[in-house]
Amino acid sequence: MLCRVIRHVAFEDLGTFASPLEDAGFRIVYHDIGKDELGALAADVDDLMVVLGGPIGACEDTRYPFLRTELRIIERRIESGRPLMGICLGAQLIARAFGARVYRSAGREIGFAPITLTEAGRRSCLAPFRDDPTTLHWHGDTFDLPPGTARLASTAVCENQAFSAGANVIGLQFHPEIDAGRIEQWLIGHTVELASSGIDVAQIRADARKHRAGLATKARAVIGTWLSQAGGLSPPRPLAAALQGSARLRGERD
Repeated sequence: MLCRVIRHVAFEDLGTFASPLEDAGFRIVYHDIGKDELGALAADVDDLMVVLGGPIGACEDTRYPFLRTELRIIERRIESGRPLMGICLGAQLIARAFGARVYRSAGREIGFAPITLTEAGRRSCLAPFRDDPTTLHWHGDTFDLPPGTARLASTAVCENQAFSAGANVIGLQFHPEIDAGRIEQWLIGHTVELASSGIDVAQIRADARKHRAGLATKARAVIGTWLSQAGGLSPPRPLAAALQGSARLRGERD
């Protein structure tokens, strides 16, 4: 089995999701933006696709034209009915593919903090966060809940922290995949954002040490449960209709 991963920056990889995926029999292939050609991806063929995070905005098409191609890949993936996961930027792009608005959040969330699960979230692969809600947040943008999807988690700042579209599509605004033992890479890679936001780097480092074991345990449970739930089903009709409507609107704008 093949897991195709779209990666925007090297240190934001699958993290603690990688080992459980390999244990489940997946061969992981990264597709690095700026190095690999997006057009080479066959969105409707790979067993699993994951779209990772990054420090750019999901709607910055003018500055980063590859986003248009990436969005089309995500749309084809949803149409195929095959499993798709988006994390942070990836979740925002999935939301956009369904026609939802992506925009600046009321406040920037950076650091380790809890999420609150909805009833649907407590029944989902995110159930491990019910009793241990701490996770890593690193974003300044948010999105409206895509039509026909289920909200799974929220915070006071960001109402839509996670959503699912049937069994096969999930978007996660936060970072359950974080390998807290490698937090230094994040602190280096995002140093400008951290400095401009007045974030206490020492506190993030300390929190990473404190929560590392629990985060890894939850990550394994989250990805394992999601894989057991996902299959080859087609997207529900309301989702497919929303996707087609979004594509038509973009065609008119183009």
